[in-house]
Amino acid sequence: MLRKQLLILITCFVVQAVSAEETATTEIAPSSSTPAKSSPTPTPTPETLKARSFVSPVYEKTIKGDFNKIYQQVFTALENNSYFIVFEPNIGKQLRRFKQRWGDNYNKNNIENIRSMVFCNNWYTNEISNQAPRLLALCPMHITMTGRQGMVSILFIRPSQVARGSPAEKVAMEIEQDVVRSIEDGLSR
Repeated sequence: MLRKQLLILITCFVVQAVSAEETATTEIAPSSSTPAKSSPTPTPTPETLKARSFVSPVYEKTIKGDFNKIYQQVFTALENNSYFIVFEPNIGKQLRRFKQRWGDNYNKNNIENIRSMVFCNNWYTNEISNQAPRLLALCPMHITMTGRQGMVSILFIRPSQVARGSPAEKVAMEIEQDVVRSIEDGLSR
């Protein structure tokens, strides 16, 4: 399982690096003596118009329950929906190492748990790289979960907000809807 996750992570980074290199060589800014060419603006679809209306750039869902149980439910739901968890940083554990050093500035919100899931879906990665290589900055994606006083918050940067106005806006909205649906599926168990 770990080998598979590492392979997927490496694939995501390789695709991102290759696409970034291609973008760097094809999207050089024009010099001041060369007039800039404007690219045609795609006709907005109902999906892109909806994405352009104000939506918080962060999806947030808060639920009462056991942090570890909810974490595992969301993890399982993502994997069941073809998202491969490639890394699981325990941010809270890392921050605790600095408790003495930071003194009164440590964890002012009394967050008991902070963990993330870094994940990827190769099909969506390919679609993004085909449509807007710069948006490979979204891959791999991540969810951060926090826990405090029996409440668990799930936080996710909305790909649709990052992709606004790009050729990949529609696929970014699809990714967002799919990830949110996966989270909701996990929470309903």
